[in-house]
Amino acid sequence: MPVPRKDATFKDALGVTIHYHVWSHPQPKAVVQLLHGLGEHATRYEDLAQALVAAGYEVWADEHRGHGQTGLDQWGGDRARLGHLGKGGHDATVAAVKAFGKLIRAARPSVPFVLLGHSWGSFIAQMLLDQQPEEYDAVVLSGSAYRTFSGMNSGDLNARFKRTVEHPTGYEWLSRDPAVVAAAAADPLMTKAKLMRLFGLRDALKILGTPRAGLAAERDVPVLLIVGSEDPVGGERSVRRLAEAYIGKAGLTDVTVIVYDGARHEVFNETNGDEVVADVIGWLDRHITAA
Repeated sequence: MPVPRKDATFKDALGVTIHYHVWSHPQPKAVVQLLHGLGEHATRYEDLAQALVAAGYEVWADEHRGHGQTGLDQWGGDRARLGHLGKGGHDATVAAVKAFGKLIRAARPSVPFVLLGHSWGSFIAQMLLDQQPEEYDAVVLSGSAYRTFSGMNSGDLNARFKRTVEHPTGYEWLSRDPAVVAAAAADPLMTKAKLMRLFGLRDALKILGTPRAGLAAERDVPVLLIVGSEDPVGGERSVRRLAEAYIGKAGLTDVTVIVYDGARHEVFNETNGDEVVADVIGWLDRHITAA
């Protein structure tokens, strides 16, 4: 049976109301902090959250600044402003995600803690792992990239996919599944993930960065990177560069890369999504048991 989602809010350091969701488990193996991507919202991860709860995990996910109900509140219901971060920009957004993590830890102080980020959420997860590796028992990065100019696509993410359909929506790059694309196009809380338009140059540049040298000396956190071979954000080559940096530069000893052949950006929403979810749960089970 699906578990009911609980919705709540907290105020960030600049007074913005951050909406968040909890899919509870009475005795979780671990609690998963889920970070959604650019231009989307956390309730799109309902199926993933339900699968994780069924496997024994508890899931917490916030709506980042400018996104979902958080963004609607910030901008007085103006959906045209969704994706814009507001006062404090990207730094304040990362700080709010970090504050949300502290809220989770206060609620579940003795439970292993997992960070799971997708796309832009995976970039924020990379930043948090650099800043506070001691907080995490495992990290999962989906649709991620090596955060350099050469490691990320700054152009039209839909460029090579819009030619595959007669009437492109702009969301074909997300998944091979036409139902996922249609749902994204019809979702009033979605906005096109055009980084420069939403963030501006200053905040867009704050996404750049590479794993911190010697990270493992503070905590040797296991990391799983999952990516579709047709992901236009970074793709396999970029993710393998990221894995190499986590091993060679950061010193992590347990870094796994899984590439899904033919999959696009949202591997959890792909035609083989069940396989992806099973792989993530299997990896978590092995690593949380060993933690």
